[in-house]
Amino acid sequence: MQNYFNYFTEIEERFQRRRGSLLMLSTLDWALIETWREAGVPLEAVLRGIDNAFDKHDAKAMRAAGRARKVNGLAWCAQSVMEAVEQAREAAIGAATPASVEATESGFETERVGRYLEANAVVVEAAKLNAPADGVAAEVAARLRALALGLIAEPMMALEELDRTLTVLEEKLFAALLTAAPEEELVGLREQAARELAPYKGKMQAVQIKQVQQQFLQKRMLEARKLPRLSLFYMSHE
Repeated sequence: MQNYFNYFTEIEERFQRRRGSLLMLSTLDWALIETWREAGVPLEAVLRGIDNAFDKHDAKAMRAAGRARKVNGLAWCAQSVMEAVEQAREAAIGAATPASVEATESGFETERVGRYLEANAVVVEAAKLNAPADGVAAEVAARLRALALGLIAEPMMALEELDRTLTVLEEKLFAALLTAAPEEELVGLREQAARELAPYKGKMQAVQIKQVQQQFLQKRMLEARKLPRLSLFYMSHE
């Protein structure tokens, strides 16, 4: 769980620093970062991939006397990140497994996790949703409260297991939102994702594009309904 909070922020800061400006990441960029995190891509590999991509870009800009196009999105680095992942895997062959990190060092104190679960239960329960999403939301809220109570009874509950459960609950809620969503909303969001991804298709694998589109759709639908993300990562944004 070490560096759990830092994954998104360090990637954002590295991209902004290498670009040379405080360009805010788009919803698409955040969706891409989330696909890397869920796929278990090490933070170090992402940062190395960003550096490698900008090193090549800067060298090209020097040869072109500064006329190279400005980098406007994190997806431009996607191919370089995947190359860095492969290099890291090759280098890791035969390497020793790192020592596990104590849960007490992660910042996930039992009381704080419990408050986070309860707060999300309140928001999910209060959301105004169409059927069948309203019924699923009530079930998710009840489950979040049960998990919070479980932390009191079993303070040493494995955080990885808890986070997997929260991911399943979020996926269940999102599936219900898809069923209840108007057709026009879904078509509009998919068209927006396709437009924003178009410049980067040559730098991303088909499976990665599909994952980013899904994350984009999920993020925008949850935001529109003011529903929270449930993963423990999002405690960092409390």
